[in-house]
Amino acid sequence: MFVQETDSSFAEIIHHYLAAWENEPNFYFFDKGPIEKLPYNFRVLEFAPTASRSMWTYATCCMSLPSDPEPMELHIFSPVKDHRFIELLTAIAYYHHNNRKLGLHHSFNFGSSLFEHSLCKHGYISAPYLDGPGLENLMLKEIDINIKFYWIIPITEAELKYKKQYGALALEGKLESAKVDYTNFLRASTV
Repeated sequence: MFVQETDSSFAEIIHHYLAAWENEPNFYFFDKGPIEKLPYNFRVLEFAPTASRSMWTYATCCMSLPSDPEPMELHIFSPVKDHRFIELLTAIAYYHHNNRKLGLHHSFNFGSSLFEHSLCKHGYISAPYLDGPGLENLMLKEIDINIKFYWIIPITEAELKYKKQYGALALEGKLESAKVDYTNFLRASTV
């Protein structure tokens, strides 16, 4: 069981997302499984599309504790409102806390296709290029901790193998060159 920490980090994370995406989120708590092994105030936030943002965004809040050596939060984009992303982000947070610490350029298996017939069965943790450096860092001055905000890019098995062979930056170059629609889980592989 994690020790309770102040809710100030929760509020600051919410404020940080609001500053980046200018949209009030819905808050979700996936209450199945061993949730007692997650930070007590962990939630998944759902940001609806806006006039300037055509996609749904699902983001963790308090996935990491400020006392973690490298605290981070994750988000993923979707073309549709879909509660499977709430379960996915909860499972990723659980894995991060209880199995293997995740970080920038790490990849992992989603466990199943999020969309039927999707080749994108893996996630790749990237810097938040679509939102810029303003989203990537949140300095909690009161406790002198920087929380990193990273983006989960859905990738195919072939792209995962490519990343393992040529490195994370080579994969990012392939995705950028192909002008990948990051909300299209049914897209073809870039390699």
